[in-house]
Amino acid sequence: MAAQHLRWRPAPAVRPYADWYTGYDQRGMPPGRHRGLPSPYLTLIVTLWEPLRIAAHPDPAAPAGSYETLVGGLHTTPAIVAAGGAGIQVALSPLGARALLGLPAGELAGRDLDAGCVLGPLAAELRERVCLTTGWAERFRIVDEVLTRRADPACAPAPEVTFAWRRLCATGGTVGPAELAGETGWSARYLSRRFGIEIGLSPKVAARVTRFDRARRRLQDSGGRYPLAELAVACGYYDQAHLTREFSALAGVPPARWWAEEFRNVQAPVDLAGAGSADDR
Repeated sequence: MAAQHLRWRPAPAVRPYADWYTGYDQRGMPPGRHRGLPSPYLTLIVTLWEPLRIAAHPDPAAPAGSYETLVGGLHTTPAIVAAGGAGIQVALSPLGARALLGLPAGELAGRDLDAGCVLGPLAAELRERVCLTTGWAERFRIVDEVLTRRADPACAPAPEVTFAWRRLCATGGTVGPAELAGETGWSARYLSRRFGIEIGLSPKVAARVTRFDRARRRLQDSGGRYPLAELAVACGYYDQAHLTREFSALAGVPPARWWAEEFRNVQAPVDLAGAGSADDR
């Protein structure tokens, strides 16, 4: 039996803060482990029925544990997650952390927390409601409703941080820190400090993570068939060796091994965006 992954576009009120929701169902899969890789997104996970089991966190000092709901910040090393179970994963922009979570993303950098520690009783309410609902579309709409209720549009980072983050993401992490600082009108040191508070990573490290995320998604979308030398050039690496070194540093394994371990029994994601109305999906 192949694992199931379904993608949904958030409601308009949530889109400034979250890029997509992913529903996953890995019940019945053989025991194994999944690498939660560094990416430009914070993670909110709401499990269905069984808790999420994390064997190793990005913070090596954090003990292994089980979570019914989880919030994770940006990180530069993988989390090791026990395969199995089902749930919904929300890809949160760090620019939306204040609005949705009530704190800057920097306070979550490198950390995984029970979502109740951040969202309070709302985390338990969200999980209870999605567990009682059948059908992915309705589960996603519940997430929309709860996050819309939670969002505070008045809470936002400084415009300079917002501009710098969006520019970094738009270039796939290929813009340099000095150039980025010059475009904001801030010094490189001041931008780095504000970035650390609002995003959780320095501009230089955030660029590494963004570039890596771009490369691994292209590799994933190609079914593992993207030639690594071409992938390196397309994503702004010096050469294939540079790509492999960065991939190994951020994923813990080189690209070919990651692909073989991660997708041997996983079917391609299904985009459910068309399942909603044309007006709001």
